[in-house]
Amino acid sequence: MITKELWGTLPGGKDVFLYTLKNASGAYVQLASIGAAIVRIVVPDRDGKLEDVVIGYKNPADYIADGPCCGKIPGRFANRIAKGKFTLDGVEYTLPVNNGPNHLHGGPDGFQNQVWESRIEGDAVEFMYFSADGEAGYPGNLKVVAHYTWGEDNSLKLVMTAETDKPTVVNLTNHVYVNLDGEASGSVLKHKLELNASQWLPTDETLIPVGEPEDVAGTPMDFVEAKEIGQDIEADFPALKYGKGYDNCYLIDGAMPGQLCSAAELWGATSGRHLEVLTTQPAVQVYTGNWLVGCPAGKTGRAYQDYDAVALECQHCPDSPNRPDFPSTVLRPGEVFEEAIIWAFDAR
Repeated sequence: MITKELWGTLPGGKDVFLYTLKNASGAYVQLASIGAAIVRIVVPDRDGKLEDVVIGYKNPADYIADGPCCGKIPGRFANRIAKGKFTLDGVEYTLPVNNGPNHLHGGPDGFQNQVWESRIEGDAVEFMYFSADGEAGYPGNLKVVAHYTWGEDNSLKLVMTAETDKPTVVNLTNHVYVNLDGEASGSVLKHKLELNASQWLPTDETLIPVGEPEDVAGTPMDFVEAKEIGQDIEADFPALKYGKGYDNCYLIDGAMPGQLCSAAELWGATSGRHLEVLTTQPAVQVYTGNWLVGCPAGKTGRAYQDYDAVALECQHCPDSPNRPDFPSTVLRPGEVFEEAIIWAFDAR
């Protein structure tokens, strides 16, 4: 069952719509047309208790320009592009710099801060955003569609597609933050995380990848076997110092274009809830909510603290437009960008 309601009107006069997708068991998801956002995912714990497991805000206006980019689809290029510059087909493009010396998540007016067109389409909710040629410095008119479905098995599936009329670069993900013990329950450092990733991308202090991928074995970056998120988070290791925790890109083992592959599994500390994240994308950025303090108050009025939730952002690698050795993020006329992410919830 899918319902639609007016959630609120932004100061500029744009209406924001809220969609509720509920399955037969009563578990449900709420999505909003601001940033094509995931606002709530309400699923049972091991005792059948339903609880919201994603952080977010009470008012739609709070989703505009929030630091954490809660639950939204950033773009045109998720993650960072070094110095806000890239060259495509011999032409250099300049993008707004909004994260130290770098461009992050499409800049301050990225897709996450836009109201998308929206509709119910059969058993799905679709959001569409049209990004004009030159917007934030990117070439090409780009049409992006986010297609969400909610299954009887408590799986949320997102398929993102994009088409362009000029060569451009595209990297899309959803920046949802999860706390499997409940969005207001506090730290996720006791959650256990397992990644299907034996390599990660070392970065400089501004979180731009440098050098070649490295093996995680023997380092605090290793989640090949499940361990608590907080086990090594304070280790004396450059990557963890740069980001005040994990904010790092992992290469998914066995990833193949167009093929769903398991990226990560997450276990709640007390609830028995379990999440598996699957994707067609080649990498996953693990961000442990290192800078949540100061963001808008949560849905229950509680102020979020650092490490209150974790984002597992399935995407292409950061700075790919400047790294020909990474999987390409170039999209050309006549091609279709198409990537999927599935969040599969259960309780044990």
